[in-house]
Amino acid sequence: MLDENLKAQLTAYMEKLTQPIELVASLDDSDKSRELDQLLDQIASTSDRITRRDGDAARKPSFEIVRAGTDVSVGFAGIPMGHEFTSLVLALLQVGGHPVKVEEELANQVRDLEGEFRFETYMSLSCQSCPDTVQALNAMSVLNSNISHVAIDGALFQDEVEAREIMSVPTIFLNGKPFGQGRMTVEELVAKLDSGAAEREAGKIAKKDPFDVLVVGGGPAGSAAAIYAARKGIRTGVAAERFGGQVLDTLSIENFVSVKYTEGPQFAIALEQHVREYDVDVMNLQRATKLVPASEPGGLIEVQLENGASLKSKSVVLATGARWRQMGVPGEEEYRTRGVAYCPHCDGPLYKGKRVAVIGGGNSGVEAAIDLAGIVEHVTLIEFDTAMRADEVLQRKLRSLPNVDILLNAQTTEVLGDGQKVTGLVYKDRGTGESHTVELAGIFVQIGLLPNTEWLKGAVELSERGEIVIDDRGQTSVPGVFAAGDATTVPYKQIVVAMGAGSTAALSAFDHLIRTSAPAAQAA
Repeated sequence: MLDENLKAQLTAYMEKLTQPIELVASLDDSDKSRELDQLLDQIASTSDRITRRDGDAARKPSFEIVRAGTDVSVGFAGIPMGHEFTSLVLALLQVGGHPVKVEEELANQVRDLEGEFRFETYMSLSCQSCPDTVQALNAMSVLNSNISHVAIDGALFQDEVEAREIMSVPTIFLNGKPFGQGRMTVEELVAKLDSGAAEREAGKIAKKDPFDVLVVGGGPAGSAAAIYAARKGIRTGVAAERFGGQVLDTLSIENFVSVKYTEGPQFAIALEQHVREYDVDVMNLQRATKLVPASEPGGLIEVQLENGASLKSKSVVLATGARWRQMGVPGEEEYRTRGVAYCPHCDGPLYKGKRVAVIGGGNSGVEAAIDLAGIVEHVTLIEFDTAMRADEVLQRKLRSLPNVDILLNAQTTEVLGDGQKVTGLVYKDRGTGESHTVELAGIFVQIGLLPNTEWLKGAVELSERGEIVIDDRGQTSVPGVFAAGDATTVPYKQIVVAMGAGSTAALSAFDHLIRTSAPAAQAA
């Protein structure tokens, strides 16, 4: 399972163990059990603090990592390789006594949770979103022995996936009942479990002094803006709904200059770590709902938050990014996560041997169709225009695949389902006007981005597409309010472009402060 290089790296990590751990394996005579058996043997050989024993869990193959003589444990049903190998390594270290890297205040919130919490997370090994959720729940189970967690490879336990009608990953169950879907951090999990957490956080935010620069958004543009503002020595804050933004949903990044290859979640972690190197007040899980311009020149701009609190600042940088555009047809919202999906890398393995459709003929749509064709029975790609817009090399690859049909000049008009899951879709031939039905189990929507700017309507000038109108300095129509990244009228939605625009907006905000008033921190 592990090559010599990977085994050597794992051996080095296992030197950090301070507590003995046991690998409790539940196996049968399947090929996957034999693979897991080999992997566990290799892991056990990396440290004298690791031993093995047999278990008898219902799921096979599966195993638990147990801190010897305690109730501290982490479980995996399947073989945690691929994107989940990091989750495995962290689980070994944390169960083995290595400190969990969570801020102490948050760690105490986890420890103080009362009750029994049995979490199960269904994931896929190709899902770049799943490790964050798996690692968050693993960390919580190490911090609080009343919390248990098992990560389940949905592709390996298809019967459970179908019985529980799981159609997207990660999907979390708590005490046998649906709890949540999508990437979740420790902060988000605790906020959902602790009903008073949001209220306490709102109270803390309400007491904060005004900022010199307040950045709304924590993606590449927002991170760059925060760093450039903080380096000027002025009071800087970041309010982000989820730090990292859409980068968290990006599988591979191969065009960020000087970095040959990285993956979105790792890139997002690097962004946040860099921001926290400076004196920046990072407020995560904060959704902005209203922008109130200053009532007089040089006055404070207010950003109201969903939790009822508000932040004030001498200047604001809007970097709220964008999200996947939806089709806007009947049935789409009803069957979202029940057959309608937006991440082929995450959810593709759940549709093994089934028929699916991809909506969109741009690069992302064609790439999705190519990837899915290697997993599912059949892919139908539906493109609204008379020709695909993807790069020619991608189109040639797609047309060479035997289990792919391409429908051009076709408009999806309805998502069909049986009340529980998707069963097909209806599309209109734009040339003839005739409607056709395609029977399938999944629909992957890949039709571009929609700016996260609904909350700004009436506050700043927006384009017909809902993008924030800016000039070459990042200035919006409101004095002291700047913007950057995918939420703006910048023509190219790229990470490197967003970061440059974020830097520009922060420098422009600093120039605005110099020209209009002394920084708030100095004025106080």
